[in-house]
Order: sequence, then structure tokens, then C-alpha cells
Amino acid sequence: MKKDLLSPPHRERVTVALTGASGAQYGIRLIECLVALGCEVSVLISKAAHVVIATETEEKFPADSQKLQAALLERFHADDDQIKVYGRENWMSPVASGSGAPHKMVVCPCSTGTLSAIATAASNNLIERAADVALKERRQLILVHREAPYHEVHLQHMLTLTRMGALVMPASPGFYHNPQSVNDMVDFIVARILDQLGFDQKLMPRWGEA
Repeated sequence: MKKDLLSPPHRERVTVALTGASGAQYGIRLIECLVALGCEVSVLISKAAHVVIATETEEKFPADSQKLQAALLERFHADDDQIKVYGRENWMSPVASGSGAPHKMVVCPCSTGTLSAIATAASNNLIERAADVALKERRQLILVHREAPYHEVHLQHMLTLTRMGALVMPASPGFYHNPQSVNDMVDFIVARILDQLGFDQKLMPRWGEA
């Protein structure tokens, strides 16, 4: 094989989608950590997620994709090419196709509506399509579901997605690390996500560590 046909190694690429469930802090902190780890992060934020972010946090994220990308680059002190933001109907974005999408995707937080749409391959917006791509290409998909209690259909969708290869990870913080703040509880979940993605995280000691 000719050498010029091979691409040089790239930084790790991860898609992070925030939907309209409570727990926007998880997704925002995850993006921050992935940027700190040197990843290239594709960010998808639903309209409902913008409402949740404005309600639950002090962040001021613009709705326009280009303005949001600039805001996130500044917010997380990222390199110019480290964060890419795509709108809900940007079907020409890399995440919309198996030939361009990253090999890892996290929906954090994942609303029940998004869970349902992904389980049924609805693909009515870019978040749903990107998750569908991850499933069909047998790539890593983590769904940080943020809802309680569950009824039968919720559980059926979780089982369906698990059987298709997705990892359903409810946002259930632990307390064995003696959290001192809400941020500690957020970091517990983000640390578990980073562990699943295969990154060496220092946010939280693992069970049995000092």
C-alpha cells in the first residue's frame, strides 16, 4: 500500500449531545474534561437542552451554532479546531454519516424522548441520526439517562438499546467517595463516563483506590 494513502493519526474524536433532561451540568462538565484530555469534540445541543441549561446553570450559551461554537471554545480554553458545534438539521455534518462520524458518542443527559427516538431509529434530528449512525456502525454509544421512575416502555427501550450495543448509564451518583459538593456528585458520573470511553481520568478514585 502506498504511504500517501494512509492518514496520519488523529486526536481522539467524541460526539457529545445534550438533550432536554435535567442534568445539563453532566454534559457541560464532560465536554470540559474531553477538551482537557485533548479530544476533538462534536457538540449537539437540542432546543430543550438550551432551556434546561438556562434553568439549571449560569451558562449563557447562544442558540446559533456558530456563535455557540465560539462561546464553547472560549469557555473551555480549547484549540480552534477542538470543538465543532452542529445544528439539529445539519445533515451534511460528519456525525450524520458512518464514513465521517467519531467512533464514540455520549448523550448526556439523555431525555426519555431521545431514548425512545434512538431505540426506534426515528432520526428526526441530528442527535437521533448521530446515535443511529453509532449503532449501525457498531460504535460506542453511551446514553446517560436522567429520569425516574421508569415505566414499562422506558425499560423496553433500554433493553432494546442494550441489545443493540448501546450502554445505558443512568445518572446515579455514588456516595462512597463522601462528596462535599454538587460538583463532586457531577464529577462522579463524568468520571464513570470517561472510564467507559477508555480515558485515564483523575476526577474520582475508583473503588478500592486510596
